[in-house]
Amino acid sequence: MSSLPSRTAAASWFAGLADARVVHGEPGAVTGVSHDSRDVREGALFVAVPGFETDGHVYLKTAIERGANALLVQEDKRAVWEPVVAEADVAVVAVPDTRRALAQAAAGFFGNPAGKLGVIGVTGTDGKTTTVHIIAHLLASAGRPAGSMSSVSFESGGEPVLNATHMTTVEAPQIQERLAEMVEAGKRYAVLEASSHGLALHRLDACQFDVGVFTTLSRDHLDFHGTMEEYKAAKGRLFQMLDESTEKRVPRAAVVNADDAASAYFREISQATLITYGLVDGADVRAESIETDGLSVRFRLVTKDAARDVSVGLAGEFNVLNCLAAAAAGQSQGLAPQEIAAGLASFPGVPGRMEEIDSGQGFRVVVDIASTPEALRRVLLVLRPVTEGRICVVFGCAGERDTARRAGMGRAAGELADYVVLTNEDPRREDPDAIIDEIAAGLRSSGRDEERDFVRVPDRREALRQAFDWARAGDTVLLAGKGTEQSIVIGTEHHPWDEARVARELLGEM
Repeated sequence: MSSLPSRTAAASWFAGLADARVVHGEPGAVTGVSHDSRDVREGALFVAVPGFETDGHVYLKTAIERGANALLVQEDKRAVWEPVVAEADVAVVAVPDTRRALAQAAAGFFGNPAGKLGVIGVTGTDGKTTTVHIIAHLLASAGRPAGSMSSVSFESGGEPVLNATHMTTVEAPQIQERLAEMVEAGKRYAVLEASSHGLALHRLDACQFDVGVFTTLSRDHLDFHGTMEEYKAAKGRLFQMLDESTEKRVPRAAVVNADDAASAYFREISQATLITYGLVDGADVRAESIETDGLSVRFRLVTKDAARDVSVGLAGEFNVLNCLAAAAAGQSQGLAPQEIAAGLASFPGVPGRMEEIDSGQGFRVVVDIASTPEALRRVLLVLRPVTEGRICVVFGCAGERDTARRAGMGRAAGELADYVVLTNEDPRREDPDAIIDEIAAGLRSSGRDEERDFVRVPDRREALRQAFDWARAGDTVLLAGKGTEQSIVIGTEHHPWDEARVARELLGEM
């Protein structure tokens, strides 16, 4: 992935660890940092992290056999690791929490790259990905090279690389390696999508954030967080990190959506300079005179110091808010109003976000990642006024994720679409038919009848085919839920999938 030279100083990974205790041997040079024993290479540091399904301490022997010369273990797992390491000829360091230590060790190994960049994090239920890409584009177009990491792609130097992990925020070693690549490539900024999972699981520790951006908050991921308060608190961690001490001279800012009720919480938990954005009067950065033109939008961007007319190739009020969030983040770093307006005008869009597929068919086909009830509702509300005929939506729901999404997405589709094809998204180890049953219950609760208003086609390729067969001139077919993801997860297997490519293949056959 990277051509970065190995870090060989012993202190590089060890010096930044909090409350570390050397158990065995002497911490020395390592060739890499990994928490997955399958990825361990000769001379690496293996960090044993207790997971949700398995415990990394069980794989200490495997890591040693694969050539690890240092182990990072958790104090309360002593009964597991002590018998293994007693006879091992490796350095062993114990810490209170190996998940926290993973980020600290990875940052040290890669030379603490966040300290050499302005780092901007974007969190929220919806809008994170698009906002990340707009911010990075605004900075780069104003002569401030920026790398980015999102659920769509990684851009750390050279051509963007699609994010094929099914993770919005990847693990700490991958984050720190990408940040180091950005430094090596001469980037001045890094813009990171900060998921609630990534924040709660300390993947984003040691990123030295300078700007935090909050988009929206609605119910999601309660299978992991338990309550909305815990979910909100996980996102709040980004803003708390703004107050952590660094030696950087990058302006600190907390950018919050004044239109969202949850913004009150995020305003209060950081001492960074507050910048609000939204459509409400009084927001520091706001939009006026919004006009829609197909899947583009025009508006007047208003700040305390200036007003500029803006045209951007994005659709919907929610994307206006994403533009405002990016504008506020840019403003925090000293971008002039004309630089922001020019950057928005030249923004090329985000793959898999309201992406039109045109193969010469007489109806519109749109690919979008929308995978929450609110996101699906927003996209359908954008598509309705620009659709002459009917709207069909093809979607499913991910397994082993918040089950409340399912009926909610069914209700949103039932209220706003004319026809629905229910299919697989990523059922994982859940019964795919049971997931579809739950979505169908939401459709029926909105007054829809099976067969007349919706059908079940678990095979996603066949589901797309049936939707295209249904469509007529002037109709719109929305393919929701997958975006740019490169596989469908069934059981534990990743089956190759590219929604846009498959759509083009099927349309070509027609």
